[in-house]
Amino acid sequence: MLRMTGICVSATRWKTRRGVFVLAILLSGIAKAQDSAPPTKDYFVKVVCESSDHIATVRFGPKGASLEKTTETRLLQSDISGPHGIAFSPDKKTFFVTIGHGRPYGSAVKYTAADDRALSQVQLGMFPATEDVSPDGNFLFVVNFNLHGDPLPSSVSVVDTNVMLEVARIPTCVMPHGSRLSRDGTKHYSACMMDDLLVEIDAERMKVARSFRVTAGNEKGFVGLAPRPASSQEPHAMDHGDAPPKPNDSSCAPTWAQPAVDGTRVFVACNKSSEIVEIDLAKWLVSRRLPAGPGVYNLGVSADGKLLMATNKRGPSISVFDIASGKELARLATKRKVVHGVVISPDSRYAFVTVEGIGSEPGTVEVIDLVALKTAATVDVPPQAAGIDFWKTQPAQ
Repeated sequence: MLRMTGICVSATRWKTRRGVFVLAILLSGIAKAQDSAPPTKDYFVKVVCESSDHIATVRFGPKGASLEKTTETRLLQSDISGPHGIAFSPDKKTFFVTIGHGRPYGSAVKYTAADDRALSQVQLGMFPATEDVSPDGNFLFVVNFNLHGDPLPSSVSVVDTNVMLEVARIPTCVMPHGSRLSRDGTKHYSACMMDDLLVEIDAERMKVARSFRVTAGNEKGFVGLAPRPASSQEPHAMDHGDAPPKPNDSSCAPTWAQPAVDGTRVFVACNKSSEIVEIDLAKWLVSRRLPAGPGVYNLGVSADGKLLMATNKRGPSISVFDIASGKELARLATKRKVVHGVVISPDSRYAFVTVEGIGSEPGTVEVIDLVALKTAATVDVPPQAAGIDFWKTQPAQ
């Protein structure tokens, strides 16, 4: 006798082909019912909204998605501060926001998570952007993107989070972005848009260990920082991942570097060529090139190590990849244009995606059900939703 969720069936009844087929249909129906089950708890994320100078707190749970509160980040009332990146401390009691605009230098601000109260601030380089916090919570790694400056090599700032003091500024390459630490905290990865480089920093020594040129047909690994090719030293237009490639342009223009959970590889988002390059960290070689959506921009991996999320800035859409096979499982259109960031809940159940919007449009946070592979909810937030990080879960209210 087979017993499943209230269905009792004689085993001999399913010996025929027809019976097996009917059983498969029943099992399929049960799986779909589980897939579409609503969340049983509330999930919270925080988002920075760049052109409106706000931090937005978003809740998603059994009642759908809602904007819980907003907090202003503007430092000078006469200027837009331009918050771009956000990262929580491991204990989730504090978080850090990078302020892109300054005169001329940007900064990072430390906030309390419970009430968004600013605690302290440190000046960094030009246009601090993506950031990540070390597993022990002691250091903040920030890329100085330098969007509005000359096309010159920039840096990664290392900040002591306890006293909010910059303890190192590590020279890298032009327009570094996508600041991410390995799970064990020993390596830091970023990608430089204008030099087509993946950069690996030894987080303990706070210096560049290796770099890798990801240009198709010109892939090469280096000890230390790669020399800049002559072509990258010529004047060229600076963009933020919005411009499509020109004819015969084979450059990658990487915008993100995402280490895998198991520490064996790192994924690089090639914004111009619309592909994801996988680098084997032991061999320091390209192991795969995965076709991605138009203008792939930011990446995220699930905590269980199974899924890779990609935001497609020129799509506009969100892609879900199976890491083991490299297969794109789904590509979901977004409510608005200019898709930006992504973070996945610690239980690997939902992804939260920011969409900037255009002009006076509000920004959007879209919630993706990673089992059903569909959009579960959307909620409007202040304009130009950019960086996003996961805060907490709690019993549904």
